[in-house]
Amino acid sequence: MKTVAISPKFQVVIPRELRKSMDIQPGAKLQVLQYENRIELIPLKRPKSLRGFLKGIDTNVDRELERI
Repeated sequence: MKTVAISPKFQVVIPRELRKSMDIQPGAKLQVLQYENRIELIPLKRPKSLRGFLKGIDTNVDRELERI
């Protein structure tokens, strides 16, 4: 677990190991959520970068007869 400090301007530095492992680059956008008593930062991905991430997924799903 990493600990970060909040600057007088309320800025936070994301530790290098986390930036590298999550491929967060300068200028990246993060979604900020408050969940109960914590703050979550979620990297936003550009739609173009998501292209093909479902490649090879099995789309055969058993359906209920009354829904067909």
